[in-house]
Amino acid sequence: MPSSSISIVSKCSVFPDQPSPLHSLQLSVSDLPMLSCHYIQKGVLFPSPPYSFLDFVSFLKRSLSTTLSHFSPLAGRLSTDSNGYVHILCNDAGVEFIQAKAKHLTLNALLSPLDVPNYFKEFFDFDRTISYSGHSMPLVAVQVTELADGVFVGCTVNHAVTDGTSFWHFFNTFAEVCKGTKKISKSPAFTRDTVFNSSAVLKFPEGGPVVTFNSDEPLRERIFHFTRESILKLKLRANTNNQIAGRRPVNGFHDAVEILGKQGNDSWKTVNGTNNGGNMTAVLENLIKTNVPNRTAEISSFQSLCAHLWRSVTRARKLDESKTTTFRMAVNCRHRLNPRMEPYYFGNAIQSIPTVATVEDVLSNDLRWCADLLHKNVVAHDDATVRRGISDWESQPRLFPLGNFDGAMITMGSSPRFPMYDNDFGWGRPIAVRSGRANKFDGKISAFPGRDGNGSVDLEVVLSPETMAGLERDTDFMQYVSTTTTV
Repeated sequence: MPSSSISIVSKCSVFPDQPSPLHSLQLSVSDLPMLSCHYIQKGVLFPSPPYSFLDFVSFLKRSLSTTLSHFSPLAGRLSTDSNGYVHILCNDAGVEFIQAKAKHLTLNALLSPLDVPNYFKEFFDFDRTISYSGHSMPLVAVQVTELADGVFVGCTVNHAVTDGTSFWHFFNTFAEVCKGTKKISKSPAFTRDTVFNSSAVLKFPEGGPVVTFNSDEPLRERIFHFTRESILKLKLRANTNNQIAGRRPVNGFHDAVEILGKQGNDSWKTVNGTNNGGNMTAVLENLIKTNVPNRTAEISSFQSLCAHLWRSVTRARKLDESKTTTFRMAVNCRHRLNPRMEPYYFGNAIQSIPTVATVEDVLSNDLRWCADLLHKNVVAHDDATVRRGISDWESQPRLFPLGNFDGAMITMGSSPRFPMYDNDFGWGRPIAVRSGRANKFDGKISAFPGRDGNGSVDLEVVLSPETMAGLERDTDFMQYVSTTTTV
């Protein structure tokens, strides 16, 4: 691969095209812990636009200005008042816009290597910037990088101001405006009349907070693609006992038919009145439906995939059997509260669910056992649990401890439900989603929807080189991984 870095062509500030109707927004119980985290860095890769790159840059600036008028807090700055409360001042101070070029890089050079190339780290501004810095720095930076045969649009947003739901709402609205919409389809809700609002004060160390992990440790990063069929195989393993599915995975159409045959179930022959003709996905879906009639008890596809990853990474780490391992998942609380929050509530509305088990239990039990642990924890995270979490934080306000502190932790971030490919800037959907260096450490996993949709998932896996090598040698893990061609 070429070794030269990208070139910065220009930098400027972009301001909302209308004055902000808001004065300030107080950071909530869910926002404040993120002040020690890096800014969120996510972006999308496209083939070259059907017009000049300079015209595209001009369109982006105008569209960003219009979009900021709908998301005016993002053009503001953080401010801590005399009582210790942190606010977003909606003062129209502007965001940063960077034009860059890397004409020596092709789409294939970026997407074909096994590991995610470091070039993607250069496609974002505010590298390693913690969210507390929003007191003096812009809350958003957009960088557009011209490639030999494509463009990358990278967006960096303060994590104390947005979670993943709000980030993609803003980014996709940005694309919608750039494409030429006259009226945005989904307006953000800036209400602060929620249970996350609090009078508790978070105190900071002198000089401000710092990240809680080593951002310089050597790491490897890979994207593992899982098709819908592969995930359904895992879901079947997670939802059936050993007498039905056995310990071996369901690897093919005839394996699935054999299981159905042993159950005396002929419904595999037709699904929705149509002959399957070897449709593995339909057969697997029918198998799951047959064996798990209770939807509440059904372990989800994503929980099954997470359990598979938990077991595989734990095995690759070669930990002592008595050691405790933790799988931590971030959950969206908007729909968990009663009454529900606005789906487009702007800000953080997330909590972390840790699931804990010994290494021995994770590895000696089957996939179903691990998946059931995760499932029960997620199902139990209801309105009462969210409110208990808020009360617990209020009794002891603290920053979020992001990292792998004992060598046995996995942190799952982002979500395959985020609409990461629903951004068309004018000539089609992106061909890939990638992230920057932000908030990455050994055991940090991010889940993206697969570009082909239909329930496929891409896992962005960050591990120590030794653990990644072990994971790549793990046949039980790798048999579910598919290669995907995006160029």
